[in-house]
Amino acid sequence: MARKAGKAQPPGQRLLRIGEELRHTLAYIFERETFRDPALANVRITVTEVRPSPDLRHARVYIVPLGGGDTTPVLEGLKRVKPYLRREMANRVELRFIPDLIFVADETFDEAERIARLLHKPEVWRDLAHGEDTDSEDADDAASEPSHETKPDE
Repeated sequence: MARKAGKAQPPGQRLLRIGEELRHTLAYIFERETFRDPALANVRITVTEVRPSPDLRHARVYIVPLGGGDTTPVLEGLKRVKPYLRREMANRVELRFIPDLIFVADETFDEAERIARLLHKPEVWRDLAHGEDTDSEDADDAASEPSHETKPDE
């Protein structure tokens, strides 16, 4: 039976479990190890998510430096220590092979902050307050009007 092209399926339970295992392992390594790379010295890294590919050959690792800041030097440092990280993961995770790690800056926190700033603008507050008043008035009007439905003759 052939698969339909163009339809991306959500990750299965196994992929989610492996992604979480890899995330926990990387977080443990980042917490315990000190790296000689100058870009990673005295930098605390949070691993927010790991998304392995369906064939488990690659894994996209979403990171953010604790306390914010520029992620570019951190990503470059992580690329340089990738062989060490894969070797450490191989010692801690029981997989047939360790996926190639692709480090990406996680921008969901920045996006959430941008949305929060938008929602706190006075124009949005005014629109939200006005929208709630009209919705409740419409609901009150609909509840007070008698129904003009007629029953069919039996």
